[in-house]
Amino acid sequence: MTALAATAQTSSPTTTAGPSKTRNRVLWTLQILFGLFFIIASGLPKLVGQHDAVQSFRDIGWGEWFRYFTGVVEVSGGIGLLVPRLSGPAAAGLSITTVLAAATQVFLLHDAALAPFPLVLAVMFAWIAYERRASFATFTALLNR
Repeated sequence: MTALAATAQTSSPTTTAGPSKTRNRVLWTLQILFGLFFIIASGLPKLVGQHDAVQSFRDIGWGEWFRYFTGVVEVSGGIGLLVPRLSGPAAAGLSITTVLAAATQVFLLHDAALAPFPLVLAVMFAWIAYERRASFATFTALLNR
């Protein structure tokens, strides 16, 4: 009986420390592209007051503070994707942000045709957060210092 238990124990799959080398490269490529996208193309236009961004937030009706807040969240998330210790939490935060952006498109702006793009991003960010789940422990330890 103990021989069976020992065999079962040694043949059980071990948990890996992180994604494979190829998957890690794919993740970093996506993180860099998405990070730059959220910094340059999404967050900064909101912060500098680009006309389309200003108009979208006027249509939402929550005031200028919400445009600035969203811009800061997007730029921070984009930067976080580029920092190994922050990549998992940043991806999780951006996943939530993009789900809320899709809901805003549907329920506040009444333009459901624009909702699929942020939802696809949400899935991608959820996958990145899952693959970078080890960084959550690092992030928590960083906060507890």
